Amino acid sequence: MKIYHLSHTDLDGYACQYIVNFYFKNVNFYNSNYGKEINDNFNNIIKDIQENMGENEKILLLITDLNLTLSQCKEFDEVCKEKDIKILLLDHHQSGLECMQKYSWYFLDNSRCAAKIVYDFFSKICFNDEKMKDFINIVNAVDIWLNKDKDFELGKVCLGLIANAKEINRVMFKKEHISYMFYLLDRAKTFIQKERSHILLDNALHFIKKDYFIKDNDDTLANLISKFIVEKLQDHKEEFTIFYENHKGLLTSNIGNTSIIGNEFLINNPDYDFFLDVSSKKTLSIRANGSLDVSLMAKKLVGGGGHKNASGGLFASFKDSTNYNYIKAQFIDLIKSKEIKKEENAQK
Repeated sequence: MKIYHLSHTDLDGYACQYIVNFYFKNVNFYNSNYGKEINDNFNNIIKDIQENMGENEKILLLITDLNLTLSQCKEFDEVCKEKDIKILLLDHHQSGLECMQKYSWYFLDNSRCAAKIVYDFFSKICFNDEKMKDFINIVNAVDIWLNKDKDFELGKVCLGLIANAKEINRVMFKKEHISYMFYLLDRAKTFIQKERSHILLDNALHFIKKDYFIKDNDDTLANLISKFIVEKLQDHKEEFTIFYENHKGLLTSNIGNTSIIGNEFLINNPDYDFFLDVSSKKTLSIRANGSLDVSLMAKKLVGGGGHKNASGGLFASFKDSTNYNYIKAQFIDLIKSKEIKKEENAQK
């Protein structure tokens, strides 16, 4: 059976996936906040299933730590029945009560965090693991706020660890992002049962992250992360490539540190003329290597501007998404619309 697992973007949500990854290996992981993002991820999952499903392969769509609306439940139920996909939701948010009462695949228990529900469910099917159980008790203590529990303080540090783990973009590098989250949870788990474990883990966070990103020579954490991201961009550059007026560029989304990462990528890839990042706030940040005046590019595309090699602007009609292909399609449409307008003006 192939599992497609959609979960929340906090400690509890990633812990759910950490458990599933412990018990099963044939799993694709997706992460979402609430609202429209859940629908976007669901559509991505269905698309991935259709493109990769083997003959007679059984599919389970597992949703954890996310409560759905009735309209979402209706849509998901209909699509999964039509495509013969089993669906199971394990959650603890009381706001999903009406959905649970209507759909048999919707399980709700507000006395436990979602990760504890997931662990209890799969440990009964597979086997019990005491170390995993201890870790899940820590997640449970902080997620449902048992502030008198002995595991609460360590849980708080773990909560911050995941909340601040923004080093690897989850839209651009889905597999690398989830691998990093599992690594952080692996390392956090080693502090269980140690005296003053919460303080020890808090003191170690910087070095835990450095251990993940360092390869050869030591450097600042920021430099190690930038080097890692540039390498991953190079690995995926064909997917992220766009063209503007016969100039070749790379399009990223919420990559961060655009000046450092963009310039380093352009130095390492001289066949690329520009590097463009679009943020959730609709802002564009463009860098170039001297072969393209990106201040003119920003002006033509969005009425922006700046310097020849460093410019930006506001892409007012941009709609953020967890689907990179949708983000890329919007920018390609923007470029095409300006090219069409330019041709129309030339004909007048």
